This record gives sequence, C-alpha cells and structure tokens, in this order.
Amino acid sequence: MNDVSNQDKKVDNLQLYSQIIESSGEAIVITDAAEKIISVNRAFTQITQFTSADVLGQTPRMMRSGRHDRQFFEEMWASVTQKSAWAGEIWNSRKDGSSYPAWVVIRAVKDDTGNITHYFSSFSDISERMSAEERIRQLALYDSLTGLPNRATFYSLIKQALVIANRDNITGGIMFIDLDRFKNINDSLGHGAGDELIRRVSARLKTCLRSSDVIARLGGDEFVVSLFDIKTAADAAIVAKKMLATFATPFLIEGHEISISASIGISVYPDDSVDLDNLIKFADIAMYRAKDRGRNTYLFYANDMNVRSLDRLQMESDLRRALDRRELLLHYQPQANIHTGEMTGAEVLVRWQHPEKGMVSPGQFIPLAEETGLVVSIGHWVLDQAVAQNKAWQKQGLPVVKLAVNVAAQQFHPDLVNEVSAVLKEHELANEFLELEITESMVMNNAEQVIEMLKEMEKLGVRMSLDDFGTGYSSLSYLKRFPIHKLKVDQSFVRGIPGDENDVAITRAIIGMGKSLGLKVIAEGVETREQLEFLRAEGCDEIQGFLFSRPVPASEFVKLLDKDFRFPA
Repeated sequence: MNDVSNQDKKVDNLQLYSQIIESSGEAIVITDAAEKIISVNRAFTQITQFTSADVLGQTPRMMRSGRHDRQFFEEMWASVTQKSAWAGEIWNSRKDGSSYPAWVVIRAVKDDTGNITHYFSSFSDISERMSAEERIRQLALYDSLTGLPNRATFYSLIKQALVIANRDNITGGIMFIDLDRFKNINDSLGHGAGDELIRRVSARLKTCLRSSDVIARLGGDEFVVSLFDIKTAADAAIVAKKMLATFATPFLIEGHEISISASIGISVYPDDSVDLDNLIKFADIAMYRAKDRGRNTYLFYANDMNVRSLDRLQMESDLRRALDRRELLLHYQPQANIHTGEMTGAEVLVRWQHPEKGMVSPGQFIPLAEETGLVVSIGHWVLDQAVAQNKAWQKQGLPVVKLAVNVAAQQFHPDLVNEVSAVLKEHELANEFLELEITESMVMNNAEQVIEMLKEMEKLGVRMSLDDFGTGYSSLSYLKRFPIHKLKVDQSFVRGIPGDENDVAITRAIIGMGKSLGLKVIAEGVETREQLEFLRAEGCDEIQGFLFSRPVPASEFVKLLDKDFRFPA
C-alpha cells in the first residue's frame, strides 16, 4: 500500500514540476547526455518560434546565430563540465533567421554516481533590456538631437588623438563653429524649426569631413571639430571654406526658406597649445573674432585675441549691469518731409555711456546684446522710455512728433502687441505717435505669423515701418500682404547715389515699389544735397541723415522741437 502511495506521490510531483516548467516565463530546454533535446516549454516556442516538433531530437546548436566563435563555446562547455553550470549572454537565432540576445543558464544534471544524465537550460530574451541600455549609453555619450558625439565623448576621443599626435609628431586643428543669428530664427520660427535646422546643419557639416575627423555638438548652435593628421594649418582653412560654402544653399524647413551662415574659429596643435582645453578655448576666441569681422567667415587664433576676448567678457558683464546703473540713454535722429523740410518724427536710438570707457559705439554693444539675449530687456526699456518721453514733451506743450522705435528679432513674438499696448496705456500716449521699425529679414523668416502680428498691431493703431529694405530679398507676394505703412531705403544704397549705377537702380526700384503699394518711402543715411535732390526727383517722401541732423540727446532734441526745426527745402 505504501509503495502505491509513494508512486502516486511521485506522479503528482512530476505533474507539478511539469506544470511549473510549462508556465515559466523563461524558455526551458532539457536535453539528454548526448545534448539531444527531449523537452521544451511554451515560453521556448514564444521566444524562438520553434515548436517542440521542430527541435525534439536536435541539439541546441541549431539555434546558433553565428555571432560567437569556436573559443566562446569551448570555454562555455568547459565551465559546464568542470563546474556543472554556466551563465552568460548569447546571441541566438529564431526560426525566421533573426538574431536576438539571450541570458542563458546551463546546468548539468548528474545521477548518484556523478555521471551526467541530462542538461537543463533556461534563457530569456533580453532585447528590450539591451535596447534600453543602448539608449542610456547614447544619451550619455551622444547628442540626442543630432546623434553627434557630445562634449564628454568629444573630449575622450580627442585626448586619445592628442596622445597619438604627440607621439607621432602630427599636426592637428580644432575648429569651433557657431551659427550666425541662430537665435533670431529660433525666436521667430519656434524651437521645432530651430531643432530641425540644427539637424540639417550637422548633416551638411559632416559631408565636409573625413571619416577620421570628429565633429561634436556642444549644445545650442555650437559645434566643434577635430582635424588630426593634417599636413599644415592651411588644410584646416580648406575645410573651413568647404563648411562655409555648404551654407550658400538655403534650408527649406516647414515651408520656410532659411538662409544662415556660420562663424568659424581655428586653433592649431601644437603651435597654439598641446592642451585640449586651451585648444578649444582658443578656437572659441577666434570664432568670436570672426563674428566681429562681420560673420560668415573663419579666423585662426592669434595670441592678441586672448586680451580682446577678456575685454568682450568684461563688456558683456558691464552691459548686463548697464540698465540697473542707468548708463543707457536715448538719442533721437529727426526725420523730415523731403519737400517742405518740416520735421515729421524721429528715430529713437539707444546709446551707452560707460562710466570708464565713455560713449560705447552701438556697433560694439548692439551685436553683443543680440548674441546674449540682453537686447530683449534693452528693447523693452527703450520702448518704455521713448513713449514716456514723448508724452512728457507733449505735456510741456512742444510740437507733437511721432517717434520710431526699433524692434529686435528676439522681441518680435506674439506677446509684443500686448506689451506695446500696455506701455502706451501706462503713459497715456495716443497710439498714432508711436511707430515700430522691423527689419526685412526678420519678417521674411516667418512671413505668415508676422502678417498676423502686424494685423494686430494695425488694429492697435500703431504704424509699422520696414527697415533696411532691399537687403533681405523680400518676396513681393508677401510684401503686398504686410500691413505696413512705410518702407525705409537702407543707407547702404543711399550712400552710392547718384554716382553708383547699381545703387541708383535699386533705390529707384524701391521707391517705385513703395509708391505702387501705396506706402510712404523714407531714405536713411542722406548726407549730401545731391542725394537729397535725386531722392526728391524720384518721389521719395521723407529723409533721415546727417544732412538734416545727427542723432542728438533729449536735451538737444527739445531745442529742435521748440524752434520748429526744418532744413532748407
């Protein structure tokens, strides 16, 4: 009776073990001592696509992917033989031929005498885990937007290259690349378009490099490139020229044709330094000097640039405090009716009275304000001060004039209408006494959005002037839809009239275009009577320039208002 009971218990245990194996989430394979498969569970079929009928009597070798060499399997079986177990990662092959990574545990099953009777193997598909690990590795080592190496990876790669360069007496170069006025595009078109532009730029830059060169994105719109194993520094210049040339073709993004350029700084190993941090710092300094030269160019590092770079950092620091210290002030350049000589308004221009350096040129601090984003807070201050000053003059009983305030690209966002409205209400200035000047290139970057904003500004009663006209390649189909009131002929064209045929033709065309669209036309930079007479004959409406008046501080502008200032018509 006990024998029957024990036998039933063994059967029950075997059924229990069988159920446990069958319901296991891990694939299980049991072979005999000759490694012939005698049993597999449901999870095995789910992972490998092989059914029991496919594998019974076969050896697990049928699942090999071919990714491991003979030595790998010899070491694996040596461990099973000597230690009765092995665990590790294996790339196996499914029934359809696709490979997958698996975590495998193999155990040898022995009888009471120590002889191997079976092998028991369990494994799981770790594809998802490895994919997650790879994603984490990518995030740690590569830029998520472009797929380029990030700063940490770049430093690691280049430090190795420097060791080789030092050993083999190799010349190398570091290039620091920064996109020109990228922030304007980001602000006007949005970060989605900005990100896509960065991706496209990185793809173009890579086409200029050899497979041995390394390009990384440091963040924002900054890239750095290493060129090692070059013959001379001139080779770096060749690459820089190729890169600048790739920007000649505009980028088409979200229906917008975007033209952008880059400034490139180059440092040379070992001439400039043998230290990577210094090489990158020097290339960065050279890049800023390239921007100072007018952008869209490249420069090699020179020792005196370090001093100028420190000066620039100091100027940026001073500019950040200039508003709080009340060092900024406004100048006003009168605008006049070209036929009567009567003052019609004035352009508001910001000036910086530095406590130590005196009057800082706008050509020095305005580009710096744009690059650092300080132009937004400065622009708001200018708008507020100009409106407040105009109202104060009106309260004094002085002649009423319209003041034109420049709007930077970073300021030109959907909330600008509310900002302008709030300032006008705060100072109780009638809307018609404020004019906003926007640049042609600014409005063409995101024409549809700009049109809607300009319509809102028109409803507010604030007039808009299109500044620097003729330099931004406007589309006439867009121009006729802009609710603007005035075209401003850029001084770069006015300067050449009436002697330069090209400037004459362009100026004449702009005036004619403005008239055909029912817009007033004002020419800036008028300095001679010859320029005045030409513009008058062509039908220009207003002028602005040294012939009429230089920009003057508020105290002098009041005197011009008080005596009904005009130039001899």
